[in-house]
Amino acid sequence: MGRLDGKVAIVTGAGTGVGRAVMVLFAREGAKVVGVSRTQSNLDETLKLVNQAGGEGTVIAADLSEDEGAEKTIALAEEAFGGLDILITSAGVGYSWAETHPGTMDDIAATSPEAWHDIMALNLDSTFYMVRRAIPEMRKRGGGAIVNVASISGMLGLPVAHTYSAAKGATINLTRSMCVAYAKDNIRTNCVAPGWIATPMVAPLLDIFDNPETADSITPARRPGTPEEMAHACLFLASEEASYCNGTVLVVDGGQSARQ
Repeated sequence: MGRLDGKVAIVTGAGTGVGRAVMVLFAREGAKVVGVSRTQSNLDETLKLVNQAGGEGTVIAADLSEDEGAEKTIALAEEAFGGLDILITSAGVGYSWAETHPGTMDDIAATSPEAWHDIMALNLDSTFYMVRRAIPEMRKRGGGAIVNVASISGMLGLPVAHTYSAAKGATINLTRSMCVAYAKDNIRTNCVAPGWIATPMVAPLLDIFDNPETADSITPARRPGTPEEMAHACLFLASEEASYCNGTVLVVDGGQSARQ
C-alpha cells in the first residue's frame, strides 16, 4: 500500500529538480501524477522515470505564468484521471534564470519593472493561477491537499534577489490565508521553505560548497539538500500523516535559518 493510493496529483515545475523528484516519489507512493512545465523534452524524461518506477502519469507543456496554462493542466487531470486531490506548486525560476535574463536577481534599486514582472509571473502568478483553478476541483472531491514550494528567502532579508524573495514571502502568506479560508472545505494548504537545494535553479552558485569552511558558514549541514529530500517533505504534507497540518511552513534547509 502506498501513502497516496487512489490520489490524483498535479506537480508543477515537473521537468527538472524538485518537481521531477516529487513526480517520481508520488508515483511510487501510488498517486496518478500529472506533470507540467514549459519544456516538453524535460517532461518526457520525467515521465520515463515515472514509468520506470511502476507509476502512472501524464505530462503537459504549458506556461503557468498565464491562466490558460493552468486551465489546460487542470483539464488534463480531469480528462486523464477523473479529478484532482493534490497540488504541488514547485514551478519557478531563480539564480540560473539571471544568466539569460540579466537583472532579474538584483536588489530592488537595480531591478527594472520588466524584470520585476518577469520573476513575479514565474514564481507567484503561476501559483495563483493553479490554486484558483484547483480549489473548485478539490471541492468536488470533498477536499484535498495543496503544497506550495516557497523558500527561506521569503522569510529572511537578502542583499540581492529582492523580487524573488518578495514572491516567496507572498507565497508563504498566501499559504496561511488559504489555510484559513478553505479548511472548512477539507482543503489543507501548507508550504515547504527550502534552503540550498542542488537543482538547476541554483546550479551557477553551488560551487560555494566546494570549500568546507565556506560550506559550514552557509548551513550547519555543510552541503546542499537534494531534490529527493524536498520531495519527501512534500509527500509528508500531502499525505494523511499530516492531516492536522494546515498553514504550516516546513523549513527544509539543513539548519541554515536556525542561526540567522
